[in-house]
Amino acid sequence: MAYQALARKWRPRKFSEIVGQEHVVRALTHALEFERLHHAYLFTGTRGVGKTTIARIIAKAMNCESRQGAEPCGECLACRELDEGRFVDLVEVDAASRTKVEDTRELLDNVLYAPTQGRYKIYLIDEVHMLSAHSFNALLKTLEEPPPHVKFLLATTDPQKIPVTVLSRCLQFNLKRLTPEQIRGQMEAILHSETVTFEANAIKSLARAADGSLRDGLSLMDQAIVHGGGSLAEATVAAMLGTVARRPVFEMLEAVLDHDAESLLALIETMDEHAPNYADVLQQCLIILHHAALGQWAPEAIRRDDDAVHILSIAQRVSAEDLQLFYQIGLIGQRDLPLAPDARSGFEMVMLRMLAFRPATPAEHSVQPRPLAQAPSPAESRPASGAAKAPVLRPAAIEASSAGAAPAMDSPSPPRRPVSHSAMPEDRPTPVTLATAPSGDGSWPALIRAMGLNAMTRELANNCVLVRLDDRACELSLDPRLSHLRTPRAETALEKSLQSHFNKPITLQIRLEAAPEIETPASQIQREKDERQQAAITEIEQDEGVRALRATFDARIVPGSIKPLN
Repeated sequence: MAYQALARKWRPRKFSEIVGQEHVVRALTHALEFERLHHAYLFTGTRGVGKTTIARIIAKAMNCESRQGAEPCGECLACRELDEGRFVDLVEVDAASRTKVEDTRELLDNVLYAPTQGRYKIYLIDEVHMLSAHSFNALLKTLEEPPPHVKFLLATTDPQKIPVTVLSRCLQFNLKRLTPEQIRGQMEAILHSETVTFEANAIKSLARAADGSLRDGLSLMDQAIVHGGGSLAEATVAAMLGTVARRPVFEMLEAVLDHDAESLLALIETMDEHAPNYADVLQQCLIILHHAALGQWAPEAIRRDDDAVHILSIAQRVSAEDLQLFYQIGLIGQRDLPLAPDARSGFEMVMLRMLAFRPATPAEHSVQPRPLAQAPSPAESRPASGAAKAPVLRPAAIEASSAGAAPAMDSPSPPRRPVSHSAMPEDRPTPVTLATAPSGDGSWPALIRAMGLNAMTRELANNCVLVRLDDRACELSLDPRLSHLRTPRAETALEKSLQSHFNKPITLQIRLEAAPEIETPASQIQREKDERQQAAITEIEQDEGVRALRATFDARIVPGSIKPLN
């Protein structure tokens, strides 16, 4: 017997064999069970998702001689002839090759005649959007009021080209693109039945390359089996598709996490020998980073992945912030890759960007918990003078060599720059009281940054003044005009953050009283922001180029257009 392609051999013959179109199957089976069959059905969707297959199954169910429920029996004469393409009362038409109005009129001449063998005469018109306007007009009257023994089954990949007058006379079902998991599951079931050995990652690559079409996926799998000599291996499938296997991608990401630029470039050099599609390689990186992020928040979500061990290893080695940064760099790099001089150099720059702009290591950029009631060091309590410079994102190698005192920040969120720990005194000072409470960039603002508070809790803390802090209690003062910030939820969250940060059962007490002689963290942030704004305005006004433009062309600076670079 001649070989039959997998896409034809494993074409579904019953509703229960349809993959990924449950919403369509449910509606059709209910219509068959309750004998509420419409005279015209329109199936839409991309290629290879089952439009014509579902139309043939419902045609078989309509004419089945011993149907039980909705499923055709598959054994009666009508079912066998429909499966073999010999059923005289099923008229299949390819509209792409019969677009003329004469073809449509010839087709409809036999509509009035009763079916020869089955219960219904069925017209299955594939790619119906290819019919001409005159053909649609000829079809319209019959489609609106067909004889009771006639059913129309229409299929198309482009429903926008079908006149609305035709659409309004049909029940329309939109078939979805299949997910890679659905395609992968069907492929594995077929391979087990065909007794073909395979590697899981090879099937994953084929399922992704199918792009939502099961028929395309089975055709690719047919080709891969021949290419691999009767089996499916990840390396041979990657070579056939022009993609790269997952193992080198894992190795490159490991090199990024190890800060090993030489190994990273060597891996790219080795991979380049196989002329890979670098857009696909970058996409593989993004998929692994996405799965690693899932592993950090919901490990059970990736347990079924064959590379779960490697993915969880990456998830444990990198912080959530760094992982999100790497993903964002890769996503932007994927957009900019076509603009690079060549694909390899563009890909190398994306991976090197992950190294260059990688945030400082946790030991460098985390703020260590300060001993309870610690007084500010001289370097921290010195008031800011002049305009503070905005922090600049710099490569990690430069950052490590220039780590010093933490810069003034215009936001209370945790700083990304390294913090010097040499300025922190080791001896334990006396508790802070209202008379000695710090001002400026002192211990309370640093503690707020270290705790990493969320929006409302941080807003409450920033507008408070530290009165007292010891092993048992933290006493704050809040201006009565800002009492609306003192919500139970924010107060409870701030107390829990203090207890978690110091690992002590600290009780939070907030007094409503003004302390005008002490600057709150919020006031400090606003002051530094105003100073930076004024410094930016002064710098622009004193710029020689701006002065020349104003003198020569009587130019003026648009008010509100100057913003500091932060």
